[in-house]
Amino acid sequence: MSGSSIPTEHREALIKAAIEAKEYTYTPYSKFRVGAALLCEDGSVIKGSNIENASYAAGICAERTAISKAVSEGKNKFSALVVTSDVPSPISPCGICRQVIREFCHLDMPVLLVPADYPQRGDDGEVVVGGGILEETVGGLLPHSFGPEELERPRLPATA
Repeated sequence: MSGSSIPTEHREALIKAAIEAKEYTYTPYSKFRVGAALLCEDGSVIKGSNIENASYAAGICAERTAISKAVSEGKNKFSALVVTSDVPSPISPCGICRQVIREFCHLDMPVLLVPADYPQRGDDGEVVVGGGILEETVGGLLPHSFGPEELERPRLPATA
């Protein structure tokens, strides 16, 4: 995927917002901070961070936090998502997050997975092409996905 999928004026701001979002994580158990930034079609940016809970299953990932915040504020059309952690390699959203992202985002929407040491540098000290970002799409993260449109498909009649 090309680096031009997110308008240049939004790309660095979105990466910066995801990095900033990590500062607001609540991760007393895993200590695994994740930040996300969601670019809405109106140009606004919604940040999210992971929030853990002593009842582990009650935690929520950064990606779902951002989407939940956006949708609860009446925003449900998105242009891009950036995800970052404290790991010096790109980290992909979990399976539950991928399905939630699929619910609200079109399959060709760009998803940037940003390493903690962005922009990464080579042995020569120069920034590596793309800064170490793995750029994917929603469809690439969740191929052969099940989305809301599947519920509108015709069905065979039920048999007894």
